[in-house]
Amino acid sequence: MSVWLFRAGRHGEYENKFLQDKRVYLTWDDLNTDLSTINEKEELYQTLITLYNLEKEKTAVNWASQIWPIAHRMKIGDWVVLPSKMNRTIHIGEITSEYKYEESNGSPYYHYRDVKWFATDIPRDSFEQDLLYSFGAFMTVCKIRRNDAEKRIREMYRNNWSVKKDKTIADLVDENEEQVTFDLDEYIYDQISKRIIQRFKGHNMETLIEELLKAKGFTTYRSPEGADHGVDILAASDTLGFGHPRICVQVKTSDTPLDRPTLDQLIGTMSNFSADFGLLVSWSGFKNSVMREVPKQFFKVRLWDSKTVINEIFKNYQHLSDEIKKEIPIKRVWMLDEDDG
Repeated sequence: MSVWLFRAGRHGEYENKFLQDKRVYLTWDDLNTDLSTINEKEELYQTLITLYNLEKEKTAVNWASQIWPIAHRMKIGDWVVLPSKMNRTIHIGEITSEYKYEESNGSPYYHYRDVKWFATDIPRDSFEQDLLYSFGAFMTVCKIRRNDAEKRIREMYRNNWSVKKDKTIADLVDENEEQVTFDLDEYIYDQISKRIIQRFKGHNMETLIEELLKAKGFTTYRSPEGADHGVDILAASDTLGFGHPRICVQVKTSDTPLDRPTLDQLIGTMSNFSADFGLLVSWSGFKNSVMREVPKQFFKVRLWDSKTVINEIFKNYQHLSDEIKKEIPIKRVWMLDEDDG
């Protein structure tokens, strides 16, 4: 059994289609060639050069290495890992069909494999850092194999995706494997995420969210620990908190993504407190049943997962209290963006 990393678009724009269609697509624009008719990598290489008028050999080689597997290397029973860009979660499925080419699907859905998604919305924090490092590879398709990844992911599946102990940076590099450029941004978010959940899990997360709201100019009220009557924090503008907007905030730090009932509860609570809007914070993200409601609730509710909270920390860090800064010591680092040419 092999494990393959798949990307659902640069910004996750195809993620819902992957999950709803129960497939993984090779989302390569305008690649209207049946790959099963190409029997040699050299032939694929030449096809790409001609089709896309490529001038750089390195580009053609890189593309061919990602395109070849879906038709010629993947097998029924292999697993695919789909990191979500909509949530800080991971989806995992099993390939259930041979390679298929359907020109009638239109670009970029010509090429696909059927998949049984048996584990969706697994929090990223459930995985050890070296696995997340592999999940962050800048490739549309690639095989995951560093540090016995296949065996370890299967073991996690048997253990209900239990949280593992982190490895050090020194453990991340396997000298016998090729090095793959990885997503540095995701790595940074993973590291900060683990620090925050260590310091602010449970009721303490409400303290952090309240501090962020204060930094954004809101006056707040936080419910005492215990029964919260469906709301953890109330926030409103103006010095005394009599202005608008008025916001009901619910904060969750469970190890699993939130499902629809929690969202429905918050919406009901908003009317009880005469609130204009609701803010639902879930450190482990949200299940698809919640994400499907985002358009309907766009003018009423905002959803914050761990990445959104971290972005809010970045934007408001200078206005946070010294106590919060002590628990989350971060600094801005400027570096050259190599991907920008």
